[in-house]
This record gives sequence, C-alpha cells and structure tokens, in this order.
Amino acid sequence: MDPSVVPAAPQAHRPDARRVWPAHPIASAAVVLGFVGLLYVVEAFDVLLNHSLDNDGVIPRDFSQWDNILWYPFLHADWAHLTSNAVPLLILGFLATSAGIKQFFQVTAVVWLTSGLGVWLVGSDGVHIGASGLVFGFLVFLLVRGLFNRSPLQIVVAVLVFAVYGAALWGVLPGQPGISWEGHLFGALGGLLAAWGAARDARVGANA
Repeated sequence: MDPSVVPAAPQAHRPDARRVWPAHPIASAAVVLGFVGLLYVVEAFDVLLNHSLDNDGVIPRDFSQWDNILWYPFLHADWAHLTSNAVPLLILGFLATSAGIKQFFQVTAVVWLTSGLGVWLVGSDGVHIGASGLVFGFLVFLLVRGLFNRSPLQIVVAVLVFAVYGAALWGVLPGQPGISWEGHLFGALGGLLAAWGAARDARVGANA
C-alpha cells in the first residue's frame, strides 16, 4: 500500500433525514411525553403560586427581562391553555423526532429562540407566554421539510398534517385579542429555518 494514502475512517451512522417515522418510537415518545409532562408540572406549581409565574413571560423590548425567552414556553395562563398546546405538541413533536432525538432538540432550540427573540423584538405590549410558538414551529417544520429533502413520503405526511392542523396557520395573523400572533409567526419562521438547516446538514453529511 502506498504509505501516503491513509484509509478513510468509517463514518458514524447518520439518521435518515427522509424518515417519516422515528427509528426508535418508544424513546421518541418518552422524550416528547417527558417534555409535555414537565409543562404540566410547571403549571401545577404556577397554580400553587397563584399564577405568579405568568409574569415571567417575554416582555417585548424590556432589557431587564430578556432572559424570560429561555423559559416562556413553559408558562400557560391556565389548564385549558396548556391542554390546547399539549395535544398538538405530542403529535407534531413525535413526528419531528423521525430523524433522531438529536435533530429534534436542534429543531426545538431553533424554533424556541426564533419565536422568543421575535416576540421580544416586535411583540405587542404585554406578557407573552405559552408553547404555541413551538406548535407552529413543529407544524411548519413538518410541512416544508419534505420539499427541502425532496422526499415524496415526507410531502405526503405534510399533506396529512396540513389537513388536520392547517387551519391553525391563521393564528400567525394579527387581530385575535389575547393571542400572541407574533409568537405564532416567529415560531413558524423558526420551523422554516430549522427545516432548511436540517436538510442542509443532511446534504453536507451525505457528501462528507
């Protein structure tokens, strides 16, 4: 063997970016259920504290409260508000784990920060709370990832997801009192950004 030629190291296993169902559904379900369960634990503490935690949401353009971006999705106005977010989070979050738990956390981080920063920068006056930004982020991520990945199966899943939750996209428009449409809008933009980034990483990994 030519001593100047070094054998290539075996590549680490990469999850298939075009999957539509998690390779390890039990682990995926446990992660998503754990996150949603944590939301209920936080809401229980909030009730015990007479909803004082609700004041720790995102307050737009308040530099003394910028760090609330880090935990505002954990906070909800009441049990009904939480449950309205929990059901789609369970379904959409589980589907978003199809390419692996690591990617799920990456997508969640991008959506979380994009939504929170967007609300902080341009949100209307008041305290913005709730995980609906994550819901919209996962929804848009699932709707567009098939286009970025050029995956017919993911596009089919996107059509089904849109049939069930597509009407919710009207929530990105202003005009509904008490609804943080800014959180919805920037959460959706975060989902778009996450889908583009995930597809780009998959292409880079395939060419490595």
